Amino acid sequence: MAATPGILYVTMQPKPGLPVSQFHDWYNNEHGPTRLRLPFITNGFRYRASDLEGAEASETKPEWMAVYDITDMAELTKDDYLRLRGPPVKTPREAETMAQIKVNRKLYDFVESRESEEFKRLEEVGNEGQGNVIVAVFLDLHPGPDIKNKLDKWYREEHIEMLSKVPGWLRTRRFVTSSIDTTAPVEYLALHEYASKNGLEGPEFKAATTTPWNNEIMSKVVKEKRRRAYDLYYTFGAAPRYLAPNLSNWAATDPTSPILTKTFSTSAVGTDLGAIESFVTTEDGVTLPFRLDGSDDPNAPLIVLCNSILVSWGIWDGFLTSFFSSPENKKYRVLRYLKRGRSSACGEKPITVDLLASDVIALLDALRIKKAAAAIGVSLGGATALDVALKYPDRVASFVSCDTGSKSPAGNSKAWGERIAICEKESATASDSGEPIVGQELAEATVRRWFVKGSYDSGELEKKIEDVKQMVATNSLEGFKKSVRALFEYDMKAEMKGSKVKGMFLAGGGDGVLPKTMKEMAAEYGSGGARFEVIENAGHLPMVEKPGEFAKVVSSFLSS
Repeated sequence: MAATPGILYVTMQPKPGLPVSQFHDWYNNEHGPTRLRLPFITNGFRYRASDLEGAEASETKPEWMAVYDITDMAELTKDDYLRLRGPPVKTPREAETMAQIKVNRKLYDFVESRESEEFKRLEEVGNEGQGNVIVAVFLDLHPGPDIKNKLDKWYREEHIEMLSKVPGWLRTRRFVTSSIDTTAPVEYLALHEYASKNGLEGPEFKAATTTPWNNEIMSKVVKEKRRRAYDLYYTFGAAPRYLAPNLSNWAATDPTSPILTKTFSTSAVGTDLGAIESFVTTEDGVTLPFRLDGSDDPNAPLIVLCNSILVSWGIWDGFLTSFFSSPENKKYRVLRYLKRGRSSACGEKPITVDLLASDVIALLDALRIKKAAAAIGVSLGGATALDVALKYPDRVASFVSCDTGSKSPAGNSKAWGERIAICEKESATASDSGEPIVGQELAEATVRRWFVKGSYDSGELEKKIEDVKQMVATNSLEGFKKSVRALFEYDMKAEMKGSKVKGMFLAGGGDGVLPKTMKEMAAEYGSGGARFEVIENAGHLPMVEKPGEFAKVVSSFLSS
């Protein structure tokens, strides 16, 4: 059976007792993104009424509207969608919030569409930040055998053509009550989209709505007409990104994954700003957990932090505490994530630096980030950050590549193979799942090598070192085996020479030959070289060992 495209059209009016922060947090971070993870829901937009004209919003004239494009309306009758509307996927927080909202939900099948040359699909990340206006017109028709045909003929031969002359007109789409909604009365809906600056009050619009044919349709074909006007308020992505102080703690289980989504206020990075922990799913089905901290401004510049192999995003905690302690840095959002290989579920594709760079773009897309302010990474993450700048120069304004190389060293596969053998010999397993993990022996040897001797032996960093050691020890062994292959064969030396993205190369002063190597990389970068910095008395993870100094260098680079 052929697919029937259409839309889900929802109006909402919160009751007076519902805090507005809870309403937006639930809608933007829980309700919308969960639906956009379904392949047949291609976009989602929230609109705010612009036609209240000083009157109070009410259940009969609600303030909020949302619309989702559906590739096949029949999918809304199947389990993948229906399970979102009940437990365990529907969380107690969602049920409690929705009990305080008057919801009116309608389903429509697509009839026809016409768009201008200026129309842009706002769901595309490249169009993020552009607004629009929607005028929604609902029509109930008189009974009669030829009534529908008369309406269609008027729309197609006159009305849409005349509306297209209105300054700012972008698109008109027509719909009818969906065939899957067998109990709903038949209603026709037209969504007229305009630019934020438009001629809706001008002579062209008046002319389009006062013709003799228009008057005949309204008197003889249309039984009742209802009209609403809205401004675009928020565009959903497949990942939650709404940050604000004092968000409520909650957890929502995705229908295809046990990973939890959480929003909360945090002091973990030295701020009282909001934070989100959630996940995105790549095109090949790999789950990438992420954490977003920082400014509640949706247009805030974003920094992506790319981990080294065998660790979690906790390596950046000290750096972020120092970074956000500077008032000028509170304008940023910071994205951290767990790269492929942290778990065994890392996909069937061979893991390369290029694939890891594409994962960064998948994160930016899901979070609707058109261009990140910076990608910062260390070790394998440093190679990843550099590769993002080289492969996707229009998606990142700058990069900081730490303690890495532009080319994989000879013998890398042999050295890492020996490390894998150490893990296999120990045969450590996770206490909760029984899955093979890296284990303590390699963790001890690796972390001892990552820190300078003075730090490792002094005891001052004992807790930080132990934390990093446990990150390494608990990494999936299968994920380690697959992800380490990214370090075997890569070479960005030639590509670096033509890059124009602002860059900095940074090394811990005690990280073997890497300060010398990275100084050479900086000299060879682009047409005039790149900035080079050394953090003394630090090893392979300077953001852990010297977080304050690392934050100062990064802040200086970002502001330069």
